[in-house]
Amino acid sequence: MSPTRGAASSIAPPAPGRPDRPRGGRFGALAGWAQRHRWAALLLWVAVLAAVTLGSQAAGSAYKNDFSLPGTDSQAATDLFKKHGSAQAGDSVEIVLKDGRGIDGRKAAVEEMLAEVKGLPSVAEVRSPYADASAVSEDGTIGYATVTLEGKAEVVPEEDVTAIIDTAKGAEADGLQVELGGEAVRGAQEKGAPTAELAGILAAVIILGLLFGSVVAAAVPLITALFAVGAAIGLIVLASHVFTVADFTPPITMLVGLGVGVDYALLIFYRYRHELTDGADPAEAGRRALDAAGRTVFFAGCTVIIALLGLVALGLGSLQGMALALALTVLTTMAASLVLLPALLAVVGKHIQRRVLKHAAKATAEGKVEGRRWRALAAAVQRRPLPALLVTVLALLALSAPALGMRLGFADAGNDPRTTTSRQAYDLLAEGFGPGFNGPLVVLVQGDEAVGEGVQSELAKAEGVAATTPAMPSEDGVLSTVIVFPKTAPQDEGTTDLVHHLRDDVAPGLERDTGAEILVGGSTAASQDFADTVSQRLPLFVAVVVGLSSLLLMLVFRSVLIPIKAALLNLLSISAALGAMTLVFQQGWFGVQPGPIEAFLPVLIFAIVFGLSMDYEVFLVSRIHEEWERTKDHSLAVREGLATTGKVITAAGAIMVVVFAAFMLSPDRMLQQFGLGLAVAILMDALVIRCLIVPAVMQLLGKWAWWLPAPLARRLPKVVLERPADN
Repeated sequence: MSPTRGAASSIAPPAPGRPDRPRGGRFGALAGWAQRHRWAALLLWVAVLAAVTLGSQAAGSAYKNDFSLPGTDSQAATDLFKKHGSAQAGDSVEIVLKDGRGIDGRKAAVEEMLAEVKGLPSVAEVRSPYADASAVSEDGTIGYATVTLEGKAEVVPEEDVTAIIDTAKGAEADGLQVELGGEAVRGAQEKGAPTAELAGILAAVIILGLLFGSVVAAAVPLITALFAVGAAIGLIVLASHVFTVADFTPPITMLVGLGVGVDYALLIFYRYRHELTDGADPAEAGRRALDAAGRTVFFAGCTVIIALLGLVALGLGSLQGMALALALTVLTTMAASLVLLPALLAVVGKHIQRRVLKHAAKATAEGKVEGRRWRALAAAVQRRPLPALLVTVLALLALSAPALGMRLGFADAGNDPRTTTSRQAYDLLAEGFGPGFNGPLVVLVQGDEAVGEGVQSELAKAEGVAATTPAMPSEDGVLSTVIVFPKTAPQDEGTTDLVHHLRDDVAPGLERDTGAEILVGGSTAASQDFADTVSQRLPLFVAVVVGLSSLLLMLVFRSVLIPIKAALLNLLSISAALGAMTLVFQQGWFGVQPGPIEAFLPVLIFAIVFGLSMDYEVFLVSRIHEEWERTKDHSLAVREGLATTGKVITAAGAIMVVVFAAFMLSPDRMLQQFGLGLAVAILMDALVIRCLIVPAVMQLLGKWAWWLPAPLARRLPKVVLERPADN
């Protein structure tokens, strides 16, 4: 069978300057409108940004971290706590005290402080360390008071938690150290300055300046991205009143929006410069650039949105809200690139044209050929495509290997900066009561106190248990609660094993003996449930994202092998990123404190990177396809495709890498992991995959790259986004 090509479906226009070049395509027409009404388009965007910003400030945010998992033991336990009036229904704050001479000598001052805390808003109950001998360390130097809140940490107002912190810290005196722990305290701690965001913007400015050699030219893509990100963040604040949007969404939105916004604007702007050097006037160059690169941005953006909405298939509340928020961000950046960017180019087009033509004339005088080095690289790969493919793929597989041992979980106070009160409270509790004290398991027994005491005595004998508390009855006496302290720290693998051991081995036997239902809950168990749920649903998520994205590429290129190649290579770059995250954050490379990978990050990174990788895939392969349609010389098409896109792909990738890597400066461990994962994935994709592996694979495939079975070709709709050429 001979390959069947879909010539009519190419999303890339014929080479610039061809007489039969289509004119008046939909994106070109959109660019023409923005150019003719440049000031109206700019004022429209300013008005939208102002309205959204003012509206979001007036409405305020309604972020909510919803990690509820219906059907799990931890969620069932939480629901029963609420139903039967157990104090465990609300989260707690630990006020940790340390005095080297013993805390008994501080009883009067501590009791006075605790009485004041009990009268504060959102406080349900306060239990003094002097009322419970188990709340004081054996040497008497460390103790803790438990402040039970009226609700879960995510719903308690931050100002109420801050009041608890300030009141407790006010009791500090000579020799008495007071620190506070708990998820509510971690959320209320003072956030650092936006160093990461500012560093990312500065790095993007520097790269754009070096690429274009002009402040004005460098500013155009950046202004487009900032307008898009500003509008998106305001819209997300408003959307938080309708959807469940986590409070950690804004920094991630800014991170992704800035990278994607500059990326999309740069792809169009670079094509605009190329059209100027081919002799087009600024207005015509803008229309041609949008006809070509604008369609690339549109398809790539649709792929990102499809990948993000694939997170909905996981059925996890906060992730669904984040997926919608990021999809909205990408949609906003697409709109800015297709409307705002042409308007900006119309305003500064003459200035940019002079700079571009001056640079082109200088390059011609010096005998420089555009894309010469990239053309030489492609030729070198084409001479030995199989060795180039094997070496690079093996290197990426080696980097991916650590991901096979990735352990999912959540960071806790033990990962906070040592200067924070939550981290110091964590360390004091571990010092006084053992490492497992910071990650207790809450075992719920549906039975009276006598049944609860019997269960407690058996739990205390279980392997991996350091200690248990007496059974605590609920207000109506229907439930009993036993707090189980593991021998290992919350993030240790031993604690995960203990959760499964209690549920799978210990609880079933106790249920048979007592007739009571036993559930293992608490924040530590809930974190494990979340990680297990993500792992179980990951195959469905990957299948949805890869399937829909591959179908879109098949429609675009009318090829079977191009989508398969793209999916496999995208998975390779993502696995390499997860491997790097595992090495650094789980195994502790470069002095990083070891711990689990945040449970939701692998799927989030997969969705974002899989979509972003399509930017470069569509941009590069469409140019190769364009040359293939024009010359029917496959080897030449591969060389020319890389020669004309290599520089911009590398520059766009470099900007995204530095923007994402800047988040390594954040004090938040989750953002550090997120930034490293995205930076490594984009680096591998833009530098290794697009510049080495894709040319090698395309050379090996030859004309079969464009093969589509005839029956399928007849049934698939043709994707043509521009009107036929005017003849």
